Amino acid sequence: MKIYEELIARNLIAQVTDENEVRDLVNGGNATFYIGFDPTADSLHVGHFMALCLMKRLQEAGNKPIALLGGGTGMIGDPSGRTDMRQMMTVETIDHNIECFKKQMSRFIDFSEGKALMVNNADWLTKLNYIDFIREVGPHFSVNNMLRAKCYEQRMEKGLSFLEFNYMPMQSYDFYQLYKEYGCNMQFGGDDQWSNMLGGTELIRRILHKDAYAMTITLLLNSEGKKMGKTQSGAVWLDPDKTSPYDFYQYWRNVGDQDVLKCLRMLTFLPLEQIDEMDSWEGSQLNRAKEILAYELTSLVHGEDEAKKAESGAKALFAGGGDSANMPTFELEDADFENGEIDLMTLLVKAEMVKTKSEGRRAIQQGGVSVDGEKISDIKYTVKKDDISEDGLLIKKGKKSFKKICLK
Repeated sequence: MKIYEELIARNLIAQVTDENEVRDLVNGGNATFYIGFDPTADSLHVGHFMALCLMKRLQEAGNKPIALLGGGTGMIGDPSGRTDMRQMMTVETIDHNIECFKKQMSRFIDFSEGKALMVNNADWLTKLNYIDFIREVGPHFSVNNMLRAKCYEQRMEKGLSFLEFNYMPMQSYDFYQLYKEYGCNMQFGGDDQWSNMLGGTELIRRILHKDAYAMTITLLLNSEGKKMGKTQSGAVWLDPDKTSPYDFYQYWRNVGDQDVLKCLRMLTFLPLEQIDEMDSWEGSQLNRAKEILAYELTSLVHGEDEAKKAESGAKALFAGGGDSANMPTFELEDADFENGEIDLMTLLVKAEMVKTKSEGRRAIQQGGVSVDGEKISDIKYTVKKDDISEDGLLIKKGKKSFKKICLK
């Protein structure tokens, strides 16, 4: 199966312009394509991971990826799918986030020997003369069409700022610039970016009178309301200091039954034939499919050793086997105790199992917290330093959140 047909079989493609040309370029290994990443945080998250996996697949098929870092567009903020304006970031914050992105991207994409490029749109966007820009680019954008675009849809009710209104022409200009400088003939993005992407394709055709192609990929993050990659406590990050390899593993281990095969097809590099065999799996077999998904994705992001540790830690807790040393751990210091004790609500906050004491109080009152297997309903419950053995003290919140508490 050729790569374009594989993308279809994995349910990745949502819409395509010039499909025959796109198929020929991709299958022939002649696509130089880009995906943009605005540096809105100091770590990539699961939504980016889906795009990186796509870039990896296409690179392995002989195509050339361009990872476009949004040092320029990040100063405005993408309004797509948002009901409010993004918080403005300083140039220093943007530059720091970009450096973090660069390190993480190299785990997925081979940037050696010209096999891929990493560029920053601040290199051209920050140097633009505003009058020259609106004279060159502005005539090719209809305000009426822009206001109907999906990327502005949710912002119109609460008010769309003029700052954000500039995002579409600037993103379109990126494709134009990449086409001129690097021969980039294709762009990929989530389906909420379709209007922006069409703008870039049309800009090239109008200004240079040449053909360029656009493909939009249905990343699970975008096509399902950006629900994937989010937990009750926030995003699932690729940085192990923000989301531990174990928590990353557990996130994928706990996907819904209806999502597991879809995630296996879209995100893993397992052969489709192997995944198709799981179509008839039910009950406990689906749990095995989830374990395969969690292991494969943790291995991709954090390496095989961390995936094995995460798998072992999960078995130790939930299956009565494995190595308890690989459970997620939080260490208490002497300063955390007062008179040799720490109240449970404070401990839940320190261990990052809840965000606030109020949330911890509710969890305890609702019977959702246990200490070494004993359900705790007393909000005044305290953990004594002497209660914590060398093997640690196991605290669980709900069915899926737990930490082994140890002394430092």
